[in-house]
Amino acid sequence: MVTEFLFPKRMHLRRPKDFERVYGAGVRAGDAHLLIFVAPNKLGETRLGLSVSKKHGSAVHRNLKRRRLKEVFRLLQHEIPKGLDLIIVPRQRDDSSLSDFQESMRALVMRLSRRISRGSQPSQEDGGQ
Repeated sequence: MVTEFLFPKRMHLRRPKDFERVYGAGVRAGDAHLLIFVAPNKLGETRLGLSVSKKHGSAVHRNLKRRRLKEVFRLLQHEIPKGLDLIIVPRQRDDSSLSDFQESMRALVMRLSRRISRGSQPSQEDGGQ
């Protein structure tokens, strides 16, 4: 079986309503490099939203962080449990590398998915239909 490492548009979290639902779920974790918010969805696939504020610098610097975070998600998507909506907020650091983001995302998403599976009930909303 060939594993695909694509990041199609259906895996992007885009609508403000979806961002509000994930932020409102109140399930989050962070470390020195990332802050991740997570909420379950009923779509059977994991979707990603990014929030990189102007505090991170010029558009060039913000877009570089976005590209790095998308690449990390693309590489880790097969390790992340299905059916989650993620919002990733990078910390204000200039020394975070691709590998730092990768280690952080792997650890934080696994921690959050365990927290969701043992404690929280899934949202009544479908998360994007």
